[in-house]
Amino acid sequence: MKAILWFLAISFLPAWITWEIAIASGLDVLSWQMQLCLVPGACCPAVATFVVRKWITHEGFDDVKLRFSSGRWLLYIFAWLLPLLVVAGMAAFGVALGLGTPDFSLSQAIAAQSVGRDLSMMEGVGLLIVPQVLLVALVTTPILFGEEFGWRGFLQRRLFPNAPAVSALVTGLIWGVWHYPLILRGYNYPDQPLLGAALFTVFTILISYVFGWFYRRSGSIWCNSLAHAATNTVGSLSLLWLAGMGGPIIISYGGALALLPLAALTIVLALIDRFQPATAPPLPIRT
Repeated sequence: MKAILWFLAISFLPAWITWEIAIASGLDVLSWQMQLCLVPGACCPAVATFVVRKWITHEGFDDVKLRFSSGRWLLYIFAWLLPLLVVAGMAAFGVALGLGTPDFSLSQAIAAQSVGRDLSMMEGVGLLIVPQVLLVALVTTPILFGEEFGWRGFLQRRLFPNAPAVSALVTGLIWGVWHYPLILRGYNYPDQPLLGAALFTVFTILISYVFGWFYRRSGSIWCNSLAHAATNTVGSLSLLWLAGMGGPIIISYGGALALLPLAALTIVLALIDRFQPATAPPLPIRT
């Protein structure tokens, strides 16, 4: 418990202080300058993990699984492309609920901004974004390692090591609250921050199970770091493709529409865990 409390203190306090200083200085939470200010906070869980392992528990780093799992490359591809499947599920649920139709080509958005112009050169531009955001996911994976090394690599595996679902629930709650200084200022959900905070907490619980599943199955922190990076980049496509179905509270990757396919995905992964236990070697826990 002492190690977990130290981890939480180091993960929360420097991040919250950094973000509050940036916001107090007048930065808009949606500005590019604020995006830069998020990076130090995102690294705090990794710093917390290092400090606790080095000076609190003295357990070292032999079991943290920093190497790539070369024999499990299909898991990496799955982690990389998974947000595309989730966004497709969001589109399907949106159509089924009568919210509208997806605009994968972005033709409607382009037409609205280009009245009287020749749009023949813009055909298919919506799908051309896909390889770009997939590349960005690869590039930003080391940044998201800062969070995953802490949340999944330290906290989630320690809370309830023999109960992945319970551990994901508690970690997801904590992880969601960690984001509150940003969410309550309009980050992700500019028009409805309070409802957004509640939805985001459900989102972090579900996605904690997904990321934890990748960690357990691959035996490498880099697999769930890639999944996290893809979630942040590829998942943002929902705001473009599903723009006609509602605002961010509905169509963002952490919005109401996303919770349906994510819940279904979590159930499927839990069933896989039940009937086909992970073959990756267990991660030893030393107290």
